[in-house]
Amino acid sequence: MILGVDVGGTFTDAVAIDGDGVATGKAPTTPDDQSEGVLAAVEQALGARPPAAVRRLVHGMTVGTNALLEGRTARTALVATEGFVDVEELGRQARPELYRLCAAGPEPIVAPELRVAAPERCGPDGVLRPLDRAELERRLAALDGDVEAVAICLLWGFRHPEHERAASEVVAAALPDAHVSTSHETAAVFREHERCVTTIVDATVSPLLRRYLGRLADRTRAAGLPDPEIMLSSGGVVDAATAARHGAWTVLSGPAGGAVAAAAAVRAVGGDAVALDMGGTSCDVSLALGGRVAVTGGRSIAGRTLALPMVDVHTVGAGGGSLAWADAGGALRVGPRSAGARPGPACYGHGGGEPTVTDASLLLGHLDAGSPLAGGIALDRDAAERAVAGLAARVDLGVEATAAGILRVAAVEMARAVRVMTVERGIDPRELALVAFGGAGPLHAAAIAAELGIERIVAPVAAGVLSALGLAISERRRDLVESVLLTGDGLTAAAIAAAVERLGARGRAELDAPDAELRATYELRYAGQAFELPVEAGLAPDPGELRAAFDAAHAERYGYADPDTTLELVTVRVAAALPGASPPTAAADRAERRGTRRARFGDAWHDAAVLGAGSGPVAGPAIVELPGSTLVVPPGWRGASAADAVVLDRDSD
Repeated sequence: MILGVDVGGTFTDAVAIDGDGVATGKAPTTPDDQSEGVLAAVEQALGARPPAAVRRLVHGMTVGTNALLEGRTARTALVATEGFVDVEELGRQARPELYRLCAAGPEPIVAPELRVAAPERCGPDGVLRPLDRAELERRLAALDGDVEAVAICLLWGFRHPEHERAASEVVAAALPDAHVSTSHETAAVFREHERCVTTIVDATVSPLLRRYLGRLADRTRAAGLPDPEIMLSSGGVVDAATAARHGAWTVLSGPAGGAVAAAAAVRAVGGDAVALDMGGTSCDVSLALGGRVAVTGGRSIAGRTLALPMVDVHTVGAGGGSLAWADAGGALRVGPRSAGARPGPACYGHGGGEPTVTDASLLLGHLDAGSPLAGGIALDRDAAERAVAGLAARVDLGVEATAAGILRVAAVEMARAVRVMTVERGIDPRELALVAFGGAGPLHAAAIAAELGIERIVAPVAAGVLSALGLAISERRRDLVESVLLTGDGLTAAAIAAAVERLGARGRAELDAPDAELRATYELRYAGQAFELPVEAGLAPDPGELRAAFDAAHAERYGYADPDTTLELVTVRVAAALPGASPPTAAADRAERRGTRRARFGDAWHDAAVLGAGSGPVAGPAIVELPGSTLVVPPGWRGASAADAVVLDRDSD
């Protein structure tokens, strides 16, 4: 049996896959110690089956992300080349908001008094000034107070790591209890600011992650379960020890599982899709093109740029628990504040009194007060009505009109997130399907599709726990990167193949898998350009092949190509991967009519057919009750419900 466990802002989901199919569990997230919620969800998923039957436990979490967002990080020092200790704070001299001179970026993680100048200097061709180990030791001894972590980022350390290795030995002797992260191990890429910030983030979240994974491992061993494996931000899985050493690699651990599973769902039905994962706290949007999840070479988290491979996800604060409110002008707003796991929406009956998206869905009949949510949460319609009524008085609308407005505003906010991933990148969302999952995704899929002109919706039967399912089927993977800076006569097939072979050998060795599949991505630019574009090619491409692929990518992105300009290969990325489990066929009831329910779609109330998941036709107005989620089918949508997914198309008329 393989277990996948995903921690969300409101619920923790577990999926167990074995020869008999899929079993699921869902428990409220326990923010103070996420491992408690993990074990509760696992217990539900296992049922009567013994823990000894579990072969692998794969975990996706939000520990690193939450630490960055909330500023709860370890006290961290930075060792940098003399004259460059302020690289994190100086940044790229780019203002967060162009016309607001008073708007500041995030505070630097490393305080000025914890920045240590390393007496050394390397250039692109090697050592210019040897490292003075004794002087570095003296400067480290002058640090004031307890230091939990140290980041080491020296100039040209990605190409010549000898000084970083020597500095780490000095730090380990001077601060034996501190975690140490070096840039050549964390992110061996050029551009000192991005490399420095990535290394600092790695250092500052790793102690927190190590403590959390230690507690989780203690709990899993006590329960007779295997040690957890951890989902990386790139969509692959590593052992817990590797994840604890490099916390920065896991900051998008949670959303990555859902993106992987959504890509698998798209492969089953064909075509390209935009994936929308809406839970209780946030909404994550990603792309699945050609049946594979899109991965980027870096992105910003909490205003900090990380030069690491990550699933390309855009997140907005709009979930089922997002709070509805009125702004100073009396306009209806939704999010980004959330009711979270506790107290949760008013209808949960846990003491929440502010209206949320879930409360509005209950009042409009999209959810059934007589059917508890996953996790055994009974819905209190009266509490939801009281909460929405208070907001209705402030915006001068009726209760039903306010509830409908809440859903409309939430749909617009989520559609805006989809546009960021599609329209703003030159992709027409009308040519994509919408894969909706998470506990709340299928509830709002049709409204979001209508905003964007999308004609097809795919709602996996396991939508409510799809992120956990993605963890269980994800490949074991090691992502490696090296900035090679090859151009002119140096850009040869032999030099490219040597870099790939170097990285591939490391990846296979770290996976202990000589037969692991290798995949390569090449980041190229025209000489004189400041930034690169990624191109996928074979493991030993000819420079002419890379040139043709890059010219095509450049023309697609910028509208022109310049085949006569010198080409520069900046960075090589290699993934070594072992396949994960095959996506299982979900057990589902047939889509027989379970009755009808009054539900509001737009401005009108309808008698909506209530169906179960399984084989059979679906036509709106209808509500399909999936395990762990609910799919709303307004008038004008129809399709079929199969064992794995409900696929809907908009009526042509």
